[in-house]
Amino acid sequence: MRSSLTGVGRARAVAAFVLPVVLALGASPVLAGSAAPALSGEEVVPDRQPSTAQDGVALLRVVVPDQAAVDRLNALGVDLAEYRRAVDDGIEVHAVLSPGEARELRGKGFDVRDAVPNQAGFAANQAERRIAMSAAATAAQRNDTLTPLRAEWFTSTDDRRFLSVEVKSSATDAETVLTATWDSGPGTPPGSGGTATLSRFTDAGQYMYHRFDYPLPVTQAPARVTVRSSRGGSVTVPVTKWLGERRTPPGRHYVSDFVDHYMDPTEVTRRITGLAAEFPRITQVVDLPYRTNGYRRAAQAQFGTVPASTFYVTSAAYGSQGGNDVSLALIRPETASAALKVSVTGKDVVVSLATDASGAITSTARQVVEALNADPAASALLRASTYRGDQGDGLVAAAPATRLTDGLKAPQSVSREPFQMKALRIGAKRDGSRVGVFLYCQEHAREWVTPLVCVETAERLLRNYAHDPRTRKIIDDLDIFVLPTANPDGAHYSFYDYNMQRKNMTNHCPARSADPASRNSWGVDLNRNFSVGSLFDGYSGASSDCTSAVFAGPAELSEPEDRNQVWLTRKYPNIRFAMNTHSYGGYFMWPPGSYKEAGRETLPRVDLGTENYFWEASRHILSAVQERRGTAIWPGRTGPVPDVLYSAAGNSADEHWYNRGIIGWDFEVGADLYDAATGRFQPVGFQPPFTEGHEEAMEFSGGQIAILEVARAYANDRRRPDSELKVTGRDDSSATFTFTTDEPANVYYTLDGSRPTLNSRKLVSSGVREGAQRITVNRTTEVHWFSVDIAGNVERGYRPGGTDRNYRRERVEVRGNR
Repeated sequence: MRSSLTGVGRARAVAAFVLPVVLALGASPVLAGSAAPALSGEEVVPDRQPSTAQDGVALLRVVVPDQAAVDRLNALGVDLAEYRRAVDDGIEVHAVLSPGEARELRGKGFDVRDAVPNQAGFAANQAERRIAMSAAATAAQRNDTLTPLRAEWFTSTDDRRFLSVEVKSSATDAETVLTATWDSGPGTPPGSGGTATLSRFTDAGQYMYHRFDYPLPVTQAPARVTVRSSRGGSVTVPVTKWLGERRTPPGRHYVSDFVDHYMDPTEVTRRITGLAAEFPRITQVVDLPYRTNGYRRAAQAQFGTVPASTFYVTSAAYGSQGGNDVSLALIRPETASAALKVSVTGKDVVVSLATDASGAITSTARQVVEALNADPAASALLRASTYRGDQGDGLVAAAPATRLTDGLKAPQSVSREPFQMKALRIGAKRDGSRVGVFLYCQEHAREWVTPLVCVETAERLLRNYAHDPRTRKIIDDLDIFVLPTANPDGAHYSFYDYNMQRKNMTNHCPARSADPASRNSWGVDLNRNFSVGSLFDGYSGASSDCTSAVFAGPAELSEPEDRNQVWLTRKYPNIRFAMNTHSYGGYFMWPPGSYKEAGRETLPRVDLGTENYFWEASRHILSAVQERRGTAIWPGRTGPVPDVLYSAAGNSADEHWYNRGIIGWDFEVGADLYDAATGRFQPVGFQPPFTEGHEEAMEFSGGQIAILEVARAYANDRRRPDSELKVTGRDDSSATFTFTTDEPANVYYTLDGSRPTLNSRKLVSSGVREGAQRITVNRTTEVHWFSVDIAGNVERGYRPGGTDRNYRRERVEVRGNR
């Protein structure tokens, strides 16, 4: 999903404006010819009007995937600064753009981001300079406060050790520099392990915290790390081990490794129906009610040489339903002063072009389009359009009969009809009495490894049930739903037509964007089409542009693929856990998944107890991933989606959590691989060589099994939590305290001597990736409280809605005010 989670910024090829005379989809859909003029023709951007107010012109960051995309920006005449640097998702360049130009580039799929700091305008710079100078003078008189968030070491492939540190400074300006030093283990001198500068992490223009861009390789596991700020702040914290907990091993005869090649959705669906037939006692197939658009397209052909003389035709029927049999010819009549005429024989359409007194063709593209659309017989077969909204005033040329084609290349074994999506239900008792778990894969078409993860998990469960006690307990105690391909149409297109296809195949584009050269840009991003935190609610990370990689669709839940997910979770309300498996990058995330860019307003964050539950479960799940070949998902790539990646408006995990309370995670399989020779981490991509894809499927299937173990522990949890009140500070006028629990749980408390209930104050987090809040009282206070774990067990069996008095209580003393 490095979209999966960087689709926002993938620049698409910009069509050149010199076209071949005839372009049918049997050839490449990208228009050929000379380089495009600078944002010209129908793509003109309003001229800048120079003024001292800048008119919104700014130096903006643009992130592109490769040098070819930089070259396309140059070809478009974009005013690029002489700056570039490699970033995680490609190359960052800086461009001087007006608001209109920025919108235009975004419409072409370029990832135009925020302004380069201190480039917002002369007046703003001067004002900011005065404020900054004043603030700097004040800051020089005091130190900043450093809040440690995480400090961990871990091993990854080949047992190499790495260090990850996250620290938040109270000084949020870009001038604050944090430096970390660490030892070489217990008893070694401070700083003996090494030193490095942390990077300032911002998102949506807001400072989040400082961190290492990548985990740092270390020779020995550090015991303590010290972080110092250029403002004078300092903090020293212990370094804990991340992952590697001891898990119950499978039985001696446990079998795995059931996938040996990448599979298209037809193969995958056939595989799970075969499993259901082989294991009828503990499985069934669930046919999802909404059929997809299908792996099908209307047939098209395009005629012309430049935009003004270019038009294209689209069949009324899908190509597989007769559209591929339609042909169109443009003929020059033998006589002078001939009128424009359209004739139809069967499915062959002929346009006899108009001529003048000398016999020269006089028909324009617009006139041909209007004639075809006005003719009843022709319009029953096809619809004509000028090129991308052009007026079509250029003269057309004669062209031989050209058969329309849908351009689809999959073998006939791949049906062109609407796809019947199927989920495999696994469980010894499938009556809704067991806790349900929903595992779904391949929401994004190009993520070929992900359906293998789901298939491998299903195979492991069913083939180990008879002889592995751990597997038997999972299937006996849970109700498991496996949807191996959530985007079958798009995945077929990715396999056979355009491997970078992200979206489904439903084309919602108007004629301006529906020409043949746009065919790889059609479709809806299914992980932006759900109804919570969506583009339509004002959240960021999706687009209303039908050719954008993150097009949210014409409305929430417009797509049958997504309505199927919602139907499943409503039909089976016992589903309490879910896992959405994407690729790539090696992330492990949970809700919230989106925010509004203005003020970075996220969806409501999960409460502290649930957040701690996510973190605790992640250790078990990610340790299972690590067991295969040592791959560690980094601490910095673990957490709520906006904290570690970006905003993904309208994603499925938010849909299931906020609407139905389903505890949901997101995997991004395909963690970066460390190259010892270069000392750098290397990305693996959406479709790595199968040897790598196979390993990813094996390790993340282990993670899915671990999620089932977490769900089973939840289902069988009858243990009550225990909590304590901890005083963290005290002076003559106040006391500060917090609560700790022996397992992830929420704490409800009162400070006025009243009986605590579920409507009382709830302990919350101090901030993003920080621990529990600290509560300060100014006089001696009787604190009453109780805790409730995620499974609903209440401390001491206390009944918040009753009249019990067996809640926890403690007196917090304030010396000067008793």
